[in-house]
Amino acid sequence: MRIIPRVAKTIYTKTKIPGLDYTLNQYVGCGHRCVYCYAKFIMKWRSYGEWGNWVEVKVNAPELVKKYVKGNVSMSTVSDPYQPIEKEIKLTRSVLKNMDKRIKLSILTKSDLVLRDIDIIKNFENIEIGLTINGFKEKIRKILEPGAPSHEQRIRALRRMKQEGINTYCFISPIIPGLTDIERVLKDTNNIPQYYIIEFINMGLAGQKFREVLRKISQDSLNIIEDSSRMTNFIIEIKKMIKERNIPVSNIITHQKKRYWD
Repeated sequence: MRIIPRVAKTIYTKTKIPGLDYTLNQYVGCGHRCVYCYAKFIMKWRSYGEWGNWVEVKVNAPELVKKYVKGNVSMSTVSDPYQPIEKEIKLTRSVLKNMDKRIKLSILTKSDLVLRDIDIIKNFENIEIGLTINGFKEKIRKILEPGAPSHEQRIRALRRMKQEGINTYCFISPIIPGLTDIERVLKDTNNIPQYYIIEFINMGLAGQKFREVLRKISQDSLNIIEDSSRMTNFIIEIKKMIKERNIPVSNIITHQKKRYWD
């Protein structure tokens, strides 16, 4: 893993993402090495090599976050705040320590390392923790997101957060036909998160490498995704299931022109 130290000018970035006012990325790049990651687009402005082999570290982030900003802040959008190097670098922990605890903060991660910082998280007046959980079988996870924690580790982290009285949500992403086990995710997270966000695979940003990997592990999955009619029917069936079961979903992201959500 190549670590690139960087001194940033600012840390809170205004965003047009619905429901958010600012994004916060103390890291750029991610050691979870997810083959499907949409954030690979950032490599248009970075020449550090293959995605997953480098991480930019904003070394002055703990100082920059002392500034108070009003509105909803999301950590992170082009990285994971609890990716593997965080265990040693502890940049996210330092950022959380220095942040104004009045800030409305939402943290999204794939890692149970977030449990390490419960002591600081509890000091925030308005905070929520989201775990990305997709229910991949372990052999699939090792191919598609080799640096990320297991399904079971993520479930335990989400459950522990609830036990500690911290607001939580579950981000079911990416939904890939035949590979993402939505039933498993819903069963294992039953009555844990306050709500769910659901996102289908973003093939536009996943890239050619992901397409090639998917072809090798599940040609059927790729066939559905590449057939707009079949993919649309797949989305509609998921929507139907969610409504029939009264699953508390705040948003469903299809990455199609038409959104199949009311």
